[in-house]
Amino acid sequence: MKRIILAVALAALSLGLNAQELTNVNGFGGRRAPVVSPQITDSTVTFRLAADYATVVKLNGTWPGGANLEMRKTNGVWEVSVPTPEPEIYTYSFNVDGVSVNDPQNVLVQRDGSRFLNMLMIPGEKTENYFEAKQHGTIVHPWYESKIMATDARRLTVYLPYGYEKNTKTKYPVLYLMHGAGGDEEAWPSMGRAAQILDNLIEKGLAKPMIVVMPNTNNNQYAAQTLGIPTARVDRNAQAQYQNAYERSLAEEIVPFIEKNFRVIAKPESRAIAGLSMGGGNTYTCSNLYPDMFRYVAPFSAAIFGDMNKEALKKIQNAGCKLYFVACGNTDFLFDTSNKLDAALTEIGFPHTYYVTEGGHTWANWRDYLNTLAPLLFK
Repeated sequence: MKRIILAVALAALSLGLNAQELTNVNGFGGRRAPVVSPQITDSTVTFRLAADYATVVKLNGTWPGGANLEMRKTNGVWEVSVPTPEPEIYTYSFNVDGVSVNDPQNVLVQRDGSRFLNMLMIPGEKTENYFEAKQHGTIVHPWYESKIMATDARRLTVYLPYGYEKNTKTKYPVLYLMHGAGGDEEAWPSMGRAAQILDNLIEKGLAKPMIVVMPNTNNNQYAAQTLGIPTARVDRNAQAQYQNAYERSLAEEIVPFIEKNFRVIAKPESRAIAGLSMGGGNTYTCSNLYPDMFRYVAPFSAAIFGDMNKEALKKIQNAGCKLYFVACGNTDFLFDTSNKLDAALTEIGFPHTYYVTEGGHTWANWRDYLNTLAPLLFK
């Protein structure tokens, strides 16, 4: 009977918590009240860490004013409250006696390269599509063979929209979405909330159901390094072999693989390409090399080197491009590059969208760009 009562008490307690809150069950038995972190209200967010052994604990968060915040200890629990920031996804960690520590009470984490960071998700109009929808798509990880890249078999992340498994006669358009330097095929689902954004937009009828293909664009990687697969050796001096290797692999290997193994509409009008930073450069280069392959082109914060290739851009326009969507933050270190691309498109008379936002080279911007772009595709 005591076990049943305890189980009911624990269940009732957990139901009353915010989605980002977990109880520290080790605190039961009268030793310590449950530790809840982060605790979000309309006016404040409170962070707590049970660390009786620590001498100095600080909070470091990515919201404005969130760096190096002193925490106070009461009965072995360190605590600090901050004004609730604007709706966005932030990351944070604790610094315990000089060592960075994640919040053990918060199961929401994202991976940035080799780092796992706690997430603070503040609800609001801007972030409503970053939370879970009622109708969920499916994430799968197929492998494709590559003769162009330095690795033989390479892993993809593929988002399949809600209903894909049931609607067996339906074919879908495809967005090819690239990560930036330091990322991999899991970057957009983890930090970019790509699945949640597409789930919400599709559920609301704001975006057409689509497949999203997120490759690993690193020449020397078979897959995300969390799989423990050794990287391949790449001869950096073999410039001819690896010049535009990823762009060629995307057009000549990934697109055919997807169109063979998934129910897609295999036409240029049903293909889109987008990417951030390095992936924005991949987007620019791949669409230049294969101007008739994609009718929707969207470089975000694009890393483009050298002069803009106006001749190639003109070929994309003449092929019937339906949307050329350039996006960048106004304090991004690549803002000047996006300005030059905008100027080149304007000079040749190529109608396009230039979406400029506040802020820099951040996932806050790139999530916004995907959330803005997706409803514009495949119209």
